[in-house]
Amino acid sequence: MSRVAYVVFSATTALPVVIAHRGASGYRPEHTLAGYELAARLGADFLEPDLVSTRDGVLVARHEPEIGATTDVAHHPEFTDRFTAKMIDGRRVKGWFAEDFMLAELRTLRAVERIPALRQRNTLYDGRYPVPTFGEVIALAARLSDELGREIGVYPETKCPSYHRGIGRPLEPTLVQALREANLDRPDAPVFVQSFEASSLRALRPELKVPLVQLTETAPLGPADFAEVASYADVIGPDKELIVPRDATGRSAEPTGLVADAHAAGLAVHAWTFRNENHFLPTDLRSTAGRAGYGNALAEYWLFAELGVDGVFTDHPDTAASAISETVVPQAS
Repeated sequence: MSRVAYVVFSATTALPVVIAHRGASGYRPEHTLAGYELAARLGADFLEPDLVSTRDGVLVARHEPEIGATTDVAHHPEFTDRFTAKMIDGRRVKGWFAEDFMLAELRTLRAVERIPALRQRNTLYDGRYPVPTFGEVIALAARLSDELGREIGVYPETKCPSYHRGIGRPLEPTLVQALREANLDRPDAPVFVQSFEASSLRALRPELKVPLVQLTETAPLGPADFAEVASYADVIGPDKELIVPRDATGRSAEPTGLVADAHAAGLAVHAWTFRNENHFLPTDLRSTAGRAGYGNALAEYWLFAELGVDGVFTDHPDTAASAISETVVPQAS
């Protein structure tokens, strides 16, 4: 199968691929091996680790360099003096930062739920799971592929790559090395590599044979923008509101032409982020169960599948897999 063919469609159907956003983060603290494993068992096709660097240059799965929001580091008095403030991508951020810790030190920390007010049940698992390395995520995907009898892929993101280059810990060489060592730098490998920064993807393009994904949350996107992205990437990963905007009341508005325009430029479309909770849904799909209650998330997946998206990032992979299994998408000619 060619690289682009794998990008647009899953291995056997034209249905959207299910990408476990930071794992099954609707059910477990994000970026943990337990969350990734649960995601695969719930139907995810890909496990998505955001990658940052430790002081000793090891790639670990965290959503950003600051680790105070997702680990128990604040309760470790031995690391009190590591609290600081840094400029990251134009913002002053206070906290503890992965690049100030050796991997062995990070191993003493445990993950906690990022949004406990909304996902109180996830706090049951606070303090149980360590911070995983990228290598461990790759190994987990391989093991689960064997156990489940279907291919489970990895979908890493270079997180704040310009920042990491600026502090002398570039992410790209270590990422390339990890994929090559795992025999995953192949056109048919179950891998996508994503970034918000085009410079990171441009650096990776000559080094990797796997598809690259340009993430975006910026509108509008015109033909020239898609053509530019297609010069170095294979997929565009838009905020889903760039596909189905919301009006002033928060209701779903008329879909844009983003999916058709991206496809016309030869790009697949993987939209983010789908979640079950009312807090994240458009108002027309919310239930009366409060912010943390579930709304009609299935209808949102059905709409995006009908619009032709090729993949969905989701915190609830079981909901995504269920919705997609009920979706009929014409096979591309």
